Amino acid sequence: MKKYLLCISMFLFLITISSFGQGRIKCGPMVGQVQLRDAIVWVQTTSAVEVKISYLEAGSEAPTSLSEVVKTVEANHFVAIFFLKNLEPGKKYNYNVWVDNKRQELLYELSFTTQSHWQYRTEPPAFSFVAGSCAYVNEANFDRPGKGYGSNYQIFGKIDSMRPDFMVWLGDNTYLREGDFESRAGIYNRQSHTRSLPEMRPLMARTPNYAIWDDHDYGSNDGNRTFRLKNHSLQAFEDFWPTEYYHTNKLEGITHSFTYNDCEFFMLDNRWDRTADTSGTILGRTQIDWLKDALLSSYGSYKFIAVGGQFLSDFKGYENFANFAKERQEIIEFIDQHKIKNVIFLTGDRHHSEVTKLVTPSGTTIYDITSSSLTSGAYDHSKEPNTLRVAGSIFGVNNFAVLTMTGDRKNRKLNLRFIDANGKELYKYEF
Repeated sequence: MKKYLLCISMFLFLITISSFGQGRIKCGPMVGQVQLRDAIVWVQTTSAVEVKISYLEAGSEAPTSLSEVVKTVEANHFVAIFFLKNLEPGKKYNYNVWVDNKRQELLYELSFTTQSHWQYRTEPPAFSFVAGSCAYVNEANFDRPGKGYGSNYQIFGKIDSMRPDFMVWLGDNTYLREGDFESRAGIYNRQSHTRSLPEMRPLMARTPNYAIWDDHDYGSNDGNRTFRLKNHSLQAFEDFWPTEYYHTNKLEGITHSFTYNDCEFFMLDNRWDRTADTSGTILGRTQIDWLKDALLSSYGSYKFIAVGGQFLSDFKGYENFANFAKERQEIIEFIDQHKIKNVIFLTGDRHHSEVTKLVTPSGTTIYDITSSSLTSGAYDHSKEPNTLRVAGSIFGVNNFAVLTMTGDRKNRKLNLRFIDANGKELYKYEF
């Protein structure tokens, strides 16, 4: 038996060497934005090579489709982004990565499923997605002395085993440290280090990923608009989290939005225009006005607003929106005035998870689901005076949120579960 296991181990080792040991794939592949007829796949290589993607509907006998060939270059740290087209809605596709015309043998399935074309045909499909923030991956040479800040990397395998339809990363998706945020190369190197985590790779290779940033993947701790390398951070973020939706209406930073089935997601930037003075702004006037227009224009059954710091909590601590009371109140009053239903903020940052609920004067209910942290340090903040907290909903352990949408268009139901790093359900709530 020992000899058999040794042979298996050697076989897996040789496969890994053939895929990663000859100046080939460094990180990825990762599935990005997936719509009805197109999808994005991301790969990073270790040197300048020619990369392409082959893809085919699962179970089909049709000819395999090929992407364009991308030659990776050092200027963007050998990142290749592929826009796969001419897909069919509601279909599962398997794909492969080719480097210099050699198919890369990986140890996990590479696949994605396009969104269904349900509009004017059926009720909106049921779906589920995962939300989480604060993913620290240890790197001893540059980490602070002492015990590593990152742990419980198996959490990504637990997420992968649930096969969510997509994942929303709520900021601090990697942690830039001293030695990272002082240079463009440092920013890219830290992004690569996090993305190369073995436990993360299967999840990213077969689950669409959408992301915002917070201070640690933007720059230094509590960073604001004065960060001198913000343009380099932006370029790195766009290179590592590709989507076609950046810079809508010429918005700066990483602000964008996307639709999944009957729900809309508004992905906000809480760093680019943030002032150092709390009498100023987090989001900036241009982004606030865009958000208002987007909410008024939305036909989404639910409107999810993703932003790095807690929005609804009335605790004026850390980087919560409560510190910028005027801006927080302006957005709440706008939702109240226009009676915009089913608005849910998705937030991270805080190293604990909880649900916050506010009922406006007009009777409109707004929620804030805080989901933190994935692998970085987690803390018990249960004594924190958030008067709007849903009783019993706060947890200070590594965890993630699973949100499941069911029901027909007129009776959509949203359910939340917080799951810990070992797959145990901590809490559930129905909206």
